Amino acid sequence: MNETPVIQLRGLRKRFGTVTAVDGVDLTIRAGEVVALLGPNGAGKTTTVDLLLGLATPTDGQARLFGTDPRTAVVGGRVGAMLQGGALLPDVTVREAVALVAAAHRHPMPVAEALRRARCTDIATRRVSKLSGGQLQRARFAVAVVSDPDLLVLDEPTAAMDVEARHVFWSSMREFTDAGRTVVFATHHLDEADVFADRIVIMRAGRVVADGTPAAIKAMAATRSIRFAGVGAERRDALRGLPGVVGLEARHGAVTLRTDHSDVTLRALLNAFPEAHDVQVVASTMDDAFLAITAEGTTAPSTTETEGVLA
Repeated sequence: MNETPVIQLRGLRKRFGTVTAVDGVDLTIRAGEVVALLGPNGAGKTTTVDLLLGLATPTDGQARLFGTDPRTAVVGGRVGAMLQGGALLPDVTVREAVALVAAAHRHPMPVAEALRRARCTDIATRRVSKLSGGQLQRARFAVAVVSDPDLLVLDEPTAAMDVEARHVFWSSMREFTDAGRTVVFATHHLDEADVFADRIVIMRAGRVVADGTPAAIKAMAATRSIRFAGVGAERRDALRGLPGVVGLEARHGAVTLRTDHSDVTLRALLNAFPEAHDVQVVASTMDDAFLAITAEGTTAPSTTETEGVLA
């Protein structure tokens, strides 16, 4: 079995004048992984994607795809990309746009198959200039997969899509990933990363600050929530004084306590407030973990799942 990584970034840096957009990224991604790249605006996600695709030249460090330079892998048809700035010719139909890209590759999949996979069959004869935002994203996906790539890189693939269109998109994506292909996608939709990624890489200020499975990433959030009803507003101050409580929210008669020691808080709650009922202990969400990890001045712990992956 070929053990050559699909993506290998080593000491990758990119500076624009005095601004460092990517600051020493080390990352290895192997065949068959579905990796979500997360981070706040300005974290360096899009620049990292540009560097690994060879669309930008690193100031320092190196990017390799399938053991070779990015351009060689792209020209060889091994990489498909769907980028935020990717434009399609406005006066051609969706089918013509996909066929044009297919003609540039040695071994593309049939155009009809690319259209089907991207759920574009119904808009195949529509001109690109007449597409809605969500339809345009689907057309870009068809263009990205028509080369039948081993690696698919997506930058905000569901931008401009409504909820139904997002579900359709990820349904089509499963066909690609089920075949064992490698996918890297940058997104602001944390729920997409939680559900569809095998592994999540979080960036902040140009650096990788967390790398692990969705479960491991969520475990990095130090707090859990305890939700319950039955305690009146006049006793809120007493609730805030319970051991482990770091925050309180009250809404529509229900109270949510954020705690960094849920077992201790729960015991104290039930002992001091026997009237509390409908009690739920809720694990940290991806939103909780993302906010905790990307907060300024915090350092996320390493995850055991990726030990040895990051330099």
